[in-house]
Amino acid sequence: MGFLLAGLGAVLFSAKAIVVKLTYRYGVDALTIIGFRMMLSLPFFAAVAFFQARLARRGRLPVLSRRERLQVIFLGFIGYYLSSYLDFLGLQYISAGLERLILFLSPTFVLLLSALLLKKPIVRAQWLALGLSYLGVVFVFLQDLSFTGTDVLLGSGFVLASAISYSFYLIGSGELIKRVGPTRLVAYAMSVSAIVSLIHFLAVHGLEGLAQPLPVYSLSLFHAVVNTVLPTFMIMWSVARIGAPLTAQLGLLGPVSVLFLAAWLLGEPITGLQLVGTAFTLAGAVVLGRVRRQAAPKA
Repeated sequence: MGFLLAGLGAVLFSAKAIVVKLTYRYGVDALTIIGFRMMLSLPFFAAVAFFQARLARRGRLPVLSRRERLQVIFLGFIGYYLSSYLDFLGLQYISAGLERLILFLSPTFVLLLSALLLKKPIVRAQWLALGLSYLGVVFVFLQDLSFTGTDVLLGSGFVLASAISYSFYLIGSGELIKRVGPTRLVAYAMSVSAIVSLIHFLAVHGLEGLAQPLPVYSLSLFHAVVNTVLPTFMIMWSVARIGAPLTAQLGLLGPVSVLFLAAWLLGEPITGLQLVGTAFTLAGAVVLGRVRRQAAPKA
């Protein structure tokens, strides 16, 4: 069950790029897509957050300090609102396959930021993983450049900023999750992100922005439930069953699945250069995952 949850969760998370691309066909902007996504997923996360808060009031979970509450708000802002908004902006200009590969560089950004901010050394095998991952993205980037043109630079920049933002979220949540717990942290952070997204959406578009074609609502509902709520908890439950390292390794299914889903549903080409680039990026993730497992303290 743990393997199934991790694999399916990775595929569903990654497939959001396909849904975003399909939604763009109805003339909406990135802010509308993230606003609708978070508006329709908020009831699910708010319900979980309510029950978690009730457990804390009853003494069954630790009560959050003022500092921890501010940390949750900040993480919700950068991890799910800011990174998603930048990601959706980028998807206006680049293919879903390249978007997924750039986002898959988040573990390498975590590694580099940890070395820079936390003074954690990078070993030789980790440098190898970094080289393989970035070389793979360069291959697919060059492929997109030939198909899409110079706009791919702008789109890649937005998605790169999204990956960096999410990397800061991962680093910041590392210690907080030990006290808050994964279920509560996800529910609280996603609720904060949804509220911020809705404020931004209403401030720019007002209530008139809710007047969208029916397909925008149906795609957004699918995006909210199938690509957001379900995989969020699937990944969390998978970590509880098989651990974070194995869950991360099964996450390799994400970028591979998007490559073929984009070809099937969006008509994006699958070329030899894309396959080579994907293979390099996945190889880098495999090497990085093995180094982390070897470096983990033994029980």
